[in-house]
Amino acid sequence: MANNFFARLQEGLSKTRENIAKGIDNVFNGFSSIDDDFYEELEETLIMGDIGINATSKIMDELRRQVKEKRIKDPAECKELLIADIREQMKTDENAYDFEDKKTVIFIIGVNGVGKTTSVGKLAAIYKNKGKKVLIAAADTYRAAATEQLKEWADRAGTPIIAGKEGADPASVIYDAVGAFKARGCDILIVDTAGRLHNKKNLMEELAKMNRIIDKELSDIWRENFIVLDGTTGQNALNQAREFGEAASLTGIILTKLDGTAKGGIAVAIVSELNIPVKYIGVGEGIEDLERFDSDEFVNALFM
Repeated sequence: MANNFFARLQEGLSKTRENIAKGIDNVFNGFSSIDDDFYEELEETLIMGDIGINATSKIMDELRRQVKEKRIKDPAECKELLIADIREQMKTDENAYDFEDKKTVIFIIGVNGVGKTTSVGKLAAIYKNKGKKVLIAAADTYRAAATEQLKEWADRAGTPIIAGKEGADPASVIYDAVGAFKARGCDILIVDTAGRLHNKKNLMEELAKMNRIIDKELSDIWRENFIVLDGTTGQNALNQAREFGEAASLTGIILTKLDGTAKGGIAVAIVSELNIPVKYIGVGEGIEDLERFDSDEFVNALFM
């Protein structure tokens, strides 16, 4: 991450840091020995910091194992072990961004209001700045003004967009977009999908229909399904990821609105529980306010 982005991330996560790091420090400084009360207090602090029950259980099991193995007696020595374990859990695979240099279709999935449309525009700008030929497909045809909003972001990113009429079949937009993708020799197609969860069966059918077109017309292309989650919504974001994960095979998370949230710890919970990597994070409304996820810098901003 660029230094100024890290500074904004650090500032954005200040409430989360206050929420988690302060509580953890109080536990480490408040106990003179490592006993059941110490572990219980630490566990409660992590859960209250939105790191979640499952992620916390994994972290605590690993901490207990290392304390026993290394024969650690001083609670203060546990802090580095704890942070190192969270950092390790958050690491993205070294091949996580290989798709950026392949012919790729990216589906952007998520409920309305999480920053889905803005994320499409920001991603388009990232790839265009890398010299890629990017095309956007406006397949969220049900929400009033969704296409207009996406057109504005496409203009800001300087990338073309394929759109249909409001209420049109999203599959028809995909069909047109795939044709344009091939004809124009594009590298990356970013698809904005409908943000509805009230009828999972319809959503699954809709995604399946769009996937069939891509499988038929672009059979040798790389595929990514990114879910956009609002970092301010805490456990709600985890529930959304879980539900959408049942409708689509998710390959990455875009975590938005990390500026000023006290619930940034939810990122740890989502990665741990669903085993889906965070690939991009956002800390503002500007087109440049989305960056690749860096676990070292995220954890440093969370705890340091």
